[in-house]
Amino acid sequence: MKLVQTFILILAFSSVVANDSLLISGLLQRIADLQVKEDGIFPKGCIPSYRMYALNKDRYKADVNPFFSAVTSLALLDIMNELSPSQQIQAKAIVDLSKAAYPKFKNKKMGRDTYNFWPTNPPVIFPNSGWLNLFNKKQSIPDDLDDTVLLLMAQSAEDSLAKKVHTFMQSYRNGAPGKKINNTFKEYENIGAYETWFANVMPVDFEIGVFANVLLFVQQYNLQWTKTDSASLDLMRKMLEERKHITAANYIAPHYVRLSVILYHVSRLMAVKPIPELEKLKPQLIDDAKQALLAANDYMDQVLLSTSLLRWGVSPPDLAPHKANSLQEMVEKEGSAFFIANMASMLPNPYKQWVGAIGVGRFYYYCPAYNNILLIENLIWRRRRGL
Repeated sequence: MKLVQTFILILAFSSVVANDSLLISGLLQRIADLQVKEDGIFPKGCIPSYRMYALNKDRYKADVNPFFSAVTSLALLDIMNELSPSQQIQAKAIVDLSKAAYPKFKNKKMGRDTYNFWPTNPPVIFPNSGWLNLFNKKQSIPDDLDDTVLLLMAQSAEDSLAKKVHTFMQSYRNGAPGKKINNTFKEYENIGAYETWFANVMPVDFEIGVFANVLLFVQQYNLQWTKTDSASLDLMRKMLEERKHITAANYIAPHYVRLSVILYHVSRLMAVKPIPELEKLKPQLIDDAKQALLAANDYMDQVLLSTSLLRWGVSPPDLAPHKANSLQEMVEKEGSAFFIANMASMLPNPYKQWVGAIGVGRFYYYCPAYNNILLIENLIWRRRRGL
């Protein structure tokens, strides 16, 4: 076993990416091994993830959500045609099994095709939290746009369903009746961009990662752009142009706060098809990614930034090995939070910034399986660029 791990570790950092097939097969197998096969703490098909409270970093707790299952499937579907026949069988099995978990997170109302970050039947908040779960029914969170579009894309939903949900989303925007954001920059307060939640009473909040994912959904399904889509794109452009992703990331991206993750989302959107408003910013974004890559110490940050540069047509340096006993240990190292649950994101100004800075209500999410797909994705993009 040690010999296999050593061989895979050498392959991972070989400059000859043409020999990456064994590595990709091994990483796919690792994802399949981690995926849940029978209902238990996690539902069947789920890609397990774990959360850690910012003010109590002693342990991770199992968090039952569909988010990482969806983004894993989304990445696999994107690279499917560039996998070998045997790897396609591996990837398809993961995608298909993930679909078994999604009904547990769907809105309970008949005909409502939106999804929640946590189980909906019965409703749960902060799974496996002990006394907090006594409030599951009273304090359950509303469905959100992010999980909804990600799960629809992960299931390759029919065009008609995508169009129906997109139409429904138009009511959930800043400036709609009864909806006015009060926790963003003054110059953004009147922009009619998407809010994060399908909620009637919860405060409106903005998240650049959610904008990127919703517009990814619009682009992938070739949906007709609405005023809300255009407003969300315009706000994204403003945020990036004004470099808020660097100077105020906690404020404009409370759930995707790390620079590497923000750039990854923007590059993924831009890779589908060119968007002129974002293409104008590409030189700046490339420079941001290059500078961040030079300073990055975390291995997964390096993977995300490298993939972003590849999507923008830039050849990044080879990924450098970090001190580890195996590739698995290095890739699945705890601490690389791709997603953050940030309760402070809903607070009004100035409390959003104050509480957010302290870390109250902030939870870091860790998903070892997803780290593996991020590395596979990077290898495929290197192959696409002939590296």
